[in-house]
Amino acid sequence: MMEWALSILFGAAVLLLVWSFVKARKATQIEKSEIEQFSISVMEEMQQVQQQMRNLELDQEIIAQEAGLKPGAEQRELLRVVIDLYRRGYSIEGIAAETKRTESETKLMLAPYMERKSERRKVAK
Repeated sequence: MMEWALSILFGAAVLLLVWSFVKARKATQIEKSEIEQFSISVMEEMQQVQQQMRNLELDQEIIAQEAGLKPGAEQRELLRVVIDLYRRGYSIEGIAAETKRTESETKLMLAPYMERKSERRKVAK
């Protein structure tokens, strides 16, 4: 009788041990997925903040360049896109195609910003 009781207790202990390992593994997987989702959401927020900062920097440069003139929101957005593409290394032809403008219009829009960039290089050398 005592042997049966010990066998039953030993079997129950083994079952509980296996069950605890399974439960711990599931909990670990849940924690990993939560951490992964959190990191993804943080990265998305960081990208949004970086985009907003880039837009603010471009707006500031546009305002400084056109001190007194207030272009419309649509014109400012176009200028922001053109400057951003130029800074990313797009060619004038590529920028013109992307914004559906002529190359001469694109050059005129970028002219003040291209001169400013070359002046900075001269000072830095």
